[in-house]
Amino acid sequence: MKPARLAVLGIALAAGSGAAFLMSGGDPAPPPTPMKAEAPPVPMTDVLVAAADMPMGQVLRAADLRWQPWPDNAVNAGFVTRKSNPKGLEETTGASARSGFLAGEPIRAQKLVRPESGFMAAILPPGQRAVAITTDSRGTNSAGGFILPNDHVDVIRTFHKIRKSDNRDVQLSETILTDIRVLAIGQLIQEKNGTNVVTGETATLAVTPSQAEILTLAGRDGVLSLSLRSLADAGQPSEPPPAETPTSDLTVVRFGVARQQTP
Repeated sequence: MKPARLAVLGIALAAGSGAAFLMSGGDPAPPPTPMKAEAPPVPMTDVLVAAADMPMGQVLRAADLRWQPWPDNAVNAGFVTRKSNPKGLEETTGASARSGFLAGEPIRAQKLVRPESGFMAAILPPGQRAVAITTDSRGTNSAGGFILPNDHVDVIRTFHKIRKSDNRDVQLSETILTDIRVLAIGQLIQEKNGTNVVTGETATLAVTPSQAEILTLAGRDGVLSLSLRSLADAGQPSEPPPAETPTSDLTVVRFGVARQQTP
């Protein structure tokens, strides 16, 4: 075959192959990338929160508070919002914390005490009374000074009594109240700066009205001491005092004369 015919045949084959390739469409096009639907923005409201941890009793300053965006569906009716109270930060400044706040926790009016209200009356549980007893600043009758506010204690009364058997003055101790919550030591109503020892001349206890009467009467004719209870024992009944062994008088006869004598 002549070279010219071979060249024409080769060109024809190449053109046919190219036409077949174009007719087939080549490699399939990649599938389109799905578009991600953006979530609608969550409606937010500015809520007054604590800017730092605040313990119970702290007086709130402007630096302790800040506005923070909060989801509308999580806003509680007790929160202070900028929308409902634009001056909420200024009005809250000067109040005392009835209980502690954590950083970022919303401020609620139920946990605040206004300056015109008594703080001790505000933290006292309903139905209870606050009664202060005198203690020794050296801690000799307050567990060495290791009793802190919110601890639970037993109250021990030490007093003098005339023993009938020999008409002698003896000193006795008895537990008159158990599992009593300590509200304050001196003027301190919380553990301060991580200290483990708090000393004061008075201890303020939370008691019922009847316990207040017992405590007041016992302090008139005796010395009161506090016995610190374990955290695990708080709310648990105390062990009953051991039963006293009954004693009987002995009859001693001397020279024909009988006398009663207590062993």
